[in-house]
Amino acid sequence: MATKNATNKLTDPAIRNAKPQSKAFNLADGGGLGLEVQPSGAKWWRFRYRFDGKEKMLSFGTHPEVTLKDARERREGARRELAAGIDPGAKRKAEKETRAEVATNTFEAVAREWHKAVHVAKVSEGHAARNLLRLEQDAFPHIGAMPIADITAPKLLDMLRKVEARGAIETAHRVRQVCGQVFRYGIATGRCERDPAADLRDALQPVIVKHHAAILDPKEVGALLRAFDDYQGHPVTRGALKLAPLVFLRPGELRQAEWAEFDLDAAMWSIPAARMKRTKQQKASGTPHLVPLSTQAVAVLRELERITGRGQYVFPSLRSPKRPMSDNAVLSALRRMGYGKEEMSGHGFRAMARTLMAERLGIDDNVIEAQLAHSVKDSLGRAYNRTEFLEQRRDMMQRWSDYLDSLRQGAQVIPFKTA
Repeated sequence: MATKNATNKLTDPAIRNAKPQSKAFNLADGGGLGLEVQPSGAKWWRFRYRFDGKEKMLSFGTHPEVTLKDARERREGARRELAAGIDPGAKRKAEKETRAEVATNTFEAVAREWHKAVHVAKVSEGHAARNLLRLEQDAFPHIGAMPIADITAPKLLDMLRKVEARGAIETAHRVRQVCGQVFRYGIATGRCERDPAADLRDALQPVIVKHHAAILDPKEVGALLRAFDDYQGHPVTRGALKLAPLVFLRPGELRQAEWAEFDLDAAMWSIPAARMKRTKQQKASGTPHLVPLSTQAVAVLRELERITGRGQYVFPSLRSPKRPMSDNAVLSALRRMGYGKEEMSGHGFRAMARTLMAERLGIDDNVIEAQLAHSVKDSLGRAYNRTEFLEQRRDMMQRWSDYLDSLRQGAQVIPFKTA
């Protein structure tokens, strides 16, 4: 009993009443435990001991977060380890390193490392952000804290089933794909040995492909073009509507058009690689996408030039000329003209051109795909150069515009027949 009293010298009131001084001082509790009161007022629990003939010290945290009772329990635990020939300081360091190693090998840690070190340098900023969001919303809450090496195909499938359960079938497939990239990075960095996502290719519900709404019937295309001519909204929006079917670009590529990209005398639009739908490397070092302009397209642009030609953007925002028009401007105009979302979309002009040029004008698929800026390849698997088929594309763009004129005027539509 005397030994216990000699060891546990401190009391809670004594600790509370200990005031900081100009220099740090120690309040001993005995058995190697003491409370170090620092000039700042912080009170640290210190445990001093000897191991292999060397004096050492271990911190037990600060008061009042660590109470007197807690500190004494930690002291007794450390003394038991010493009695067993274990250095409590070295043991704590080893445990800390183990926890750190485990923390860097969790799925979330590997995923964030992959995203920062590889993904953002490889893909566009928007694509990288979307993939990180998919991981944060659907993967991390369920498998993020698990060591990546312990994640099996059934565990990954269980997570993906939760995504499917809310009806997000396409998202489930995209999450599986991005998880596969994380696992492959984990294999490369020695954190896991295989990619369980590869085992799930046939385990998810199939994605029902829903194409962008597009008008493909020639007579209905003619009616649409006449509606554009009669559009009573802002002239810049009307110009975008009239140009969209003539160049059939992606909506973002059209609305962000800048006057500096055009040579109207040469009837050519050169869209910088950075504005195209490409990989980050292709955006940085790729060649521009060339859009030969038909006489009809040049006429639309000449008309727009009188309105917006002194500014940066061909289609500036109605609120600020320093920004391009919103991505909803063309869609909103289509809706006001009575075309519902199941009938026509901003992307629909691409499908319209792709289908009718092949079926009605008999234009070679490779020429069409090159103008659509798709990554087409030849029989040897080589990607076509961005300037390939340029002369054929010039002819195609003029034929397409002339064909649209005939539909606008209500001419008889005769299907193209191959020999």
